Amino acid sequence: MEKINCHKCTYYFVTWEAHQPHGCKAYGFKAKMIPSMVVQSSSGAPCSYFTPKKSVSK
Repeated sequence: MEKINCHKCTYYFVTWEAHQPHGCKAYGFKAKMIPSMVVQSSSGAPCSYFTPKKSVSK
């Protein structure tokens, strides 16, 4: 199984809070770990909301 890179997901955001620096808009939480790892460890299933960010063309 391939790892999900939250940094490339539309729903990922940086919170700028030292104790919870990562966030997921799809699941609605902030965490110390990368959101996909939190989802995997708590549910036992990979993230089902991963949506790649749209690339910006110039």
